[in-house]
Amino acid sequence: MFTDYFFLALRNVRKRGIRSWLTMLGIFIGIAAVVSLISLGQGLETAITGQFGALSVDTLTIQGADTGFSPPGSTSVRKMTEHDLEIIESVSGIKIAVPRYLRFSEIEFNDVLGFGAVGSIPDGKEEIEELYEAGNFRIAQGRLLEEGESGVVALGDSFVSNNLFGKPIRVGSQINIEGENFEVVGILERSSTFFLNDAVLMTEEDVKELFDIDDEIDFIVVRVEDKDEIETIAEEISRKLRKDRGQKLGEEDFEVQTPAQSLEAVNTIINVINVVVTGIALIALLVGGIGIANTMFTSVLERTREIGVMKAIGAENKNILSIFLVESAILGLIGGIVGACIGLALALGVSQIANTALNNNIFAVTPSAPLLIGSVSFSLLIGILSGLVPALQASKLNPVEALRK
Repeated sequence: MFTDYFFLALRNVRKRGIRSWLTMLGIFIGIAAVVSLISLGQGLETAITGQFGALSVDTLTIQGADTGFSPPGSTSVRKMTEHDLEIIESVSGIKIAVPRYLRFSEIEFNDVLGFGAVGSIPDGKEEIEELYEAGNFRIAQGRLLEEGESGVVALGDSFVSNNLFGKPIRVGSQINIEGENFEVVGILERSSTFFLNDAVLMTEEDVKELFDIDDEIDFIVVRVEDKDEIETIAEEISRKLRKDRGQKLGEEDFEVQTPAQSLEAVNTIINVINVVVTGIALIALLVGGIGIANTMFTSVLERTREIGVMKAIGAENKNILSIFLVESAILGLIGGIVGACIGLALALGVSQIANTALNNNIFAVTPSAPLLIGSVSFSLLIGILSGLVPALQASKLNPVEALRK
């Protein structure tokens, strides 16, 4: 019996042709928006997780409270100092604490002016090894910087792969930073961390001299002895710094961040974005549902005599109800399937464009079966609910009055 209802309803949908497609337009848009935006949100979350994946789970970052979305320490109201470093090093459970400097600078090569982020490599062989290990630094050409060097730099992959200066930079090239010449001794491998790809690595003494830095420190990287104690150590560092600065809990002008805290904050933002875009998509689905309801009401009016004939030859109210419900369900189902395909194609297309622009396959969109099935099922539900009232109206028509129209 259901098969008969299905094919009869499908024939009616096909008979209305372009009107059926226009009816499903709202469903197309809504489901496509849901699938594409949520898929892109998941891809974005994966990409950002990859950024934090470069950080060790036993590493803390301490910096002044930031005023914007920028690399660590670059927008701090109050920088860290050597005194702060001494306080941090006094906390038990810390394996090593490394001061870091970060400055944005003009970079000139081949008479072309560009910009980049100059990051410091600390003094001391042990500190350098810890930094390279924690940051997962890998060299593609040449070598990494060593202790006691001066006048040399290592560059991120973007300076080579993006051809920013119209001429390839190679190991041995001379580049000008803030009016001073430096020799390129190494090119880093492409990293999943955006910042590292665009960084210029320079020894700490060169950074201090070049940018006239005295006592301030942009941020401090701390590696703990036991990763399971990282939260406890972070709290102890915060307590000691508050006590030294005479500040109360919640009034700190510094931040002590663990990788987990940073990732949690980003995921919260992504979840909020997903909720907002899903809400917008649901509005489109509501419009689509209203379109289905409108089409079904019109169909009832156009087929009043047909309904009267069916009732006159023995069709019951439940039969009429089923025919119209199946018809509206088909509209929702087809709209959901087509919309899901469009949404997935859009998400894959946008991710491909983003990866091409970034010259990296970091932004990956993976088809999610639960998302696709859930979206199509929700669209089917919208179709059924939208057709319920018109179907009830059709099933309650008086056969004699219906035949007169």
